[in-house]
Amino acid sequence: MSKWVEQRKKSVLPVYFVGAAWLVCGLILPLYQLWALLAAAVAGAGAYLVGRRLCPDIVTRVEVPFMTGREDVDEMLESIQAKLAELHVLNDRIPDTGLSASIYRMEQAGTRILAEVERDPGKGPQIRRFANYYLPDAVKILALYAKMEEQGVQGANTSAVKREVEANAASIAAAFEHQLDSLFASDALDLSTDLEVLQGMLKGQGLSG
Repeated sequence: MSKWVEQRKKSVLPVYFVGAAWLVCGLILPLYQLWALLAAAVAGAGAYLVGRRLCPDIVTRVEVPFMTGREDVDEMLESIQAKLAELHVLNDRIPDTGLSASIYRMEQAGTRILAEVERDPGKGPQIRRFANYYLPDAVKILALYAKMEEQGVQGANTSAVKREVEANAASIAAAFEHQLDSLFASDALDLSTDLEVLQGMLKGQGLSG
C-alpha cells in the first residue's frame, strides 16, 4: 500500500550568506593578512548559522508506493503494480469472454502475489522470474492481441496467433496461480508441523480422541 514519507532538503541560501559575508570582508579587510582571513572565516561561519536559522530545511511529503525496507524489493513491486495496471486496461480492451476471464485470474493472482511479498519481503527472490519474465511477457502478448482485435487485422497468420493466445491464456493464468501458491509452501509446511506437534501433545495428555 502507498505510504507518505517526509523528505528533507537543505536550503542553499545559507551558502549565499557565507559568500556575501566573505565579499563584505574582502571589501573592508586586508585578506592578505592572517588575522583578516581568520576574521572573514568567523564572519562566514556566523553568516552560515544565521542563514540556517532563517532558512530551515525544506520538508516535503512524498508518496511512496512500497516501503518494505528493501530497495530492490520495492522497485520490483512497483514494476509488478505497473504491469498489473496494464493488464487491467487490456482486459477492458479485449471483448472475448473466455480470454477476459483468464486475464481476470491473472490480475487476481498477481494482486495477491504483490500483497504477500509486500507483507513478507523475504519472499521477494521467489517471484523475480515472475516479475521479470512471466508477467511482462503476458502483458506483451495480450497487448498485441488487443491491437489486432481493435485494428480488425485479418489473415491466416493473425487468426492462428489469436487462437494460440486464446488457447494458452488459461494456462498462463494457472501459472500465475501456481506462483502464488508456491509463496505459501513454507507456511503450509510450518502449519502441518505445528499441527503434528499439537496432536502429539494432546495424545500425551490423553485429550485426543
